Amino acid sequence: MVHQSAGQVNAVTLRAVLFDHDGTLVDSEPIHFLVWKEVLAAYGFALTEEQYRERYAGVPTLANACDLVQRFGVAEDPATLADAKNAATRDYLRRSAFPLLPGVREAIATLTGLGLRLAVVTGASAFGVDATLRAHGLASRFAVVVSVEDVRHSKPAPDCYLLALERLGLPAGDCLAIEDTGHGLAAAAGAGIRCLALPTAMSQHHDFTQAAAVLDGMDAAVDFVQRLCRGDRNAG
Repeated sequence: MVHQSAGQVNAVTLRAVLFDHDGTLVDSEPIHFLVWKEVLAAYGFALTEEQYRERYAGVPTLANACDLVQRFGVAEDPATLADAKNAATRDYLRRSAFPLLPGVREAIATLTGLGLRLAVVTGASAFGVDATLRAHGLASRFAVVVSVEDVRHSKPAPDCYLLALERLGLPAGDCLAIEDTGHGLAAAAGAGIRCLALPTAMSQHHDFTQAAAVLDGMDAAVDFVQRLCRGDRNAG
């Protein structure tokens, strides 16, 4: 169900769909919260789920570390704190991949069947995306992957999406992004890419006013894209 709209995507030239990773392709935010909670407990700080939802869901690890140090006085260098979080996440991913969100595998198959190119554009580290694509057998489905290591400024800056456009060799008007957070939406919008927002329990309070549509899940996003490809003017 479309909750709001902000213009139309050109159905004739839609050639690629660019997915965020955490919270969009995989149900990872609850795991990231638990990992952060464990890391911060070593510094005597008890991170609450409300704090994580409000400030840290969908935000790159180093930016979160900087905020935790500045806002709450966590006694650590931000880079060292981010390294500890990344190391703990790697440990998790060595044991188990993030689970795909409902409808994701079907969405990838459907959009590929429509002849659309797919990309992952994330503020997360490459190891997380690689683990997802490898564990779920999806690496061959994505033409481009852009992660936090690939850009100087991560989301909400547009750099990651601009790089994805460059690697795809496509203009922004030929692409559609799918994001679950306001930070990701801002990054896509900053690159001139229309974006569908799929809020989660962690991000439902974010500002999605720039979205082409705010939808209630991946199935609704696929339906939106299919209607665009059919030239349905009501899609946007």
